[in-house]
Amino acid sequence: MDVLVDAADSEEPSRPITPVPAADFSRWLDAQTAATAAWLRSIGFTGKAGSHALIPDGEGGLQGVVVGVEQRDDLWAYAGLPGALPAGTYHLDAELEDAGAERAALGWSLGAYAFERYKAREDTPAKLILPAAAERPRVERLASAVTLVRDLINTPAGDMGPAELTDAVRAEAKRYGARVQVTSGEQLVKKNFPAIHAVGRASSREPCLIDMRWNANGGPQITLVGKGVVFDTGGLDLKNPQGMRIMKKDMGGAAHALALAKLIMDANLPVSLRLLIPAVENSVAGNAFRPGDVLNTRAGKTVEVGNTDAEGRLVLADALTAADKDTPEVVIDFATLTGAARVALGPDVPALFCNDDALARRFAEAGEQEQDPLWRLPLHDGYRRWLDSDVADLTNVADSSFGGAIVAGLFLREFVPKGASWAHFDIMAWNTAAWAGRPKGGEAVALRAAFRAVSAWAAAQGHGGES
Repeated sequence: MDVLVDAADSEEPSRPITPVPAADFSRWLDAQTAATAAWLRSIGFTGKAGSHALIPDGEGGLQGVVVGVEQRDDLWAYAGLPGALPAGTYHLDAELEDAGAERAALGWSLGAYAFERYKAREDTPAKLILPAAAERPRVERLASAVTLVRDLINTPAGDMGPAELTDAVRAEAKRYGARVQVTSGEQLVKKNFPAIHAVGRASSREPCLIDMRWNANGGPQITLVGKGVVFDTGGLDLKNPQGMRIMKKDMGGAAHALALAKLIMDANLPVSLRLLIPAVENSVAGNAFRPGDVLNTRAGKTVEVGNTDAEGRLVLADALTAADKDTPEVVIDFATLTGAARVALGPDVPALFCNDDALARRFAEAGEQEQDPLWRLPLHDGYRRWLDSDVADLTNVADSSFGGAIVAGLFLREFVPKGASWAHFDIMAWNTAAWAGRPKGGEAVALRAAFRAVSAWAAAQGHGGES
């Protein structure tokens, strides 16, 4: 549903939304008409950031809306309004510059989101006249990518298996002229993707590796990798019911990698793009891989399985190794990988691990600019010994419960193509509760930051800048 309307196309008069910084509310209120000031005082409206009030006209209709904000150009300042205001068309009674106007429009779009595959929404979201300084293509590009992430994650595993995830990749590939190759079932063994096959073989739905390429040889090579565990029971190390309840989100890394690929293709960035998604279901059956098993990997390294619930890093190992074929300059992976990262940073701030300080700075700066927070954690070499195994080259978990996110990052580093700048995002991909513009359920995190950083990197490459 398009909730952003061009002024020339609006079929009805729009009502003003006046944003007032909370610190300025008293002064603003004193400058209003006596009737407006009296009304707002009578309903107890104090201008608290995130609150709003409807202002009636003299005939019982709606004159306008006042909304309390921290800053007028904040991404989430207006995101709670599409579902809270009466249906109709509105405009912002504020002068916003380019970036601020686009943030306001994007926040409005994201606030109008609803997952409607199984249940029709009951409300009609309010529409906003696109602010004059906002560029519609940029706003729609980001809104579409976030919507893709949310929709894919919110879809239950019964309707989002490896085949359906493949269909989602094919749909985006068709839209942008990319090509897709899929290796599935026993072909994974024949083509040397043994870890992906081992993790997914117990499911009745065949595991696969989805491989999409776009603009080959059209610029510096960037490869995206996304963990596509469509449902995670924990395997034989079975999760409890509470831990399994939202495991449809365990393909959130794949959703993010696909959405970032979509952004890159839609913006036609001057890069050669490859997307790799190992898509599996970690199920329980007689042929499930077991604790204590030793698995082969595409890299030729053997891995002792310490816990079958640490399966994401196993499938990523084969995919990261496959990335080496193109000698990529940058590899970025997204994965709902560890609870340890959530303990450290909570659900809203993804952990970033990176082997390139310059690239890490790009991500950090982009996160601040996009109001898309992330935090870098160290790849502490001192913990690498925790991955040593008595019977294999390494184990997939440490005996210690300390530093779980770091240990997982160190495991993945073993399979990253040599010479590549690598960034690993350990993400939650889920809102545990609803708040302005962010409904409970699947969520895109660090996506806008990653796209901004990749765009800056691509531009620097094109002009001989630093990588």
